[in-house]
Amino acid sequence: MRAGLLSLGFFLLCTIRAYAEVPIQPNFEEGKFTGTWYSIGLASNSKWFDHKKEHLKMCTTIITPTIDGNLNVTSTFSRDGQQKVKTKTLFRTEQPGRFRATSLRWGNEYDIRVVETNYDEYALTYKGKTKDTEIFTMVILYSRARNLRPELLEKFRQFSLDQGLAQSNILILPPSD
Repeated sequence: MRAGLLSLGFFLLCTIRAYAEVPIQPNFEEGKFTGTWYSIGLASNSKWFDHKKEHLKMCTTIITPTIDGNLNVTSTFSRDGQQKVKTKTLFRTEQPGRFRATSLRWGNEYDIRVVETNYDEYALTYKGKTKDTEIFTMVILYSRARNLRPELLEKFRQFSLDQGLAQSNILILPPSD
């Protein structure tokens, strides 16, 4: 029993340390972050991603402020030949550029960070969660245009690898139909 508690304690300590090392855009400016983005790259260690990555395509995401000061994220994507729309709310935290969100389907809470952005070309974001002893990580590369410079694609790839994701978990999304 004691060994189990020590293992759990060590796991939690590593998880907290891992989240602490994920940077957040210095001097984040929420107003510049809102607007239309295209998902260019997606990397994740989730089972969902493993099963769906062959069928994933670029989607359009619109970020708008809410009346209560949070952000609505509305993504439009194609699934099974039909256009789908998914909206979630990112709740502000005390740290600009860091948000929390809850999955309506699973009830999980996520730590979401804007890691790096220049606001008019790209944004690199991180989404993390710990459930039991499973660490979930997702990295998304957004762009204001449907194409992005190769060095920014490489920055996304390297950041994903730095988060412990395997090369096979990193995907540059093809344009949607």
